[in-house]
Amino acid sequence: MRRFALVTVTALVAAFALTSCTAPTTAQPAVSSDAIVIDVRTPAEHAEGHLDGALLLDVTAGELQTAIPDLDPHADYVVYCRSGQRAAAAVDLMEDAGFTQVRNLGSLADAAAATGLPVVQTD
Repeated sequence: MRRFALVTVTALVAAFALTSCTAPTTAQPAVSSDAIVIDVRTPAEHAEGHLDGALLLDVTAGELQTAIPDLDPHADYVVYCRSGQRAAAAVDLMEDAGFTQVRNLGSLADAAAATGLPVVQTD
């Protein structure tokens, strides 16, 4: 009986130890202070709140597509929108145009946290 209890306790300890093992997560690199911040939302969304210094290029209105030829394809860019979906589309457009340093930061709140930039409103 003691042997059975010892084996059971040992098995439980091993099981709990294995469940606490997790793969290390890869942290996203910090956003460079030289990165160009692009807000791909609408002007109305931008006016309600945006990252200080963000360049407004509304992807749904075609503004980003029009601006791509004038942007430096070798610069570091970070892009955000309301949920990350339009930013993902913007990243795809930019990568298709040969940009190699473009990152989707997701929402405004996520972008503010990643960059450390304040959220400001347009009067």
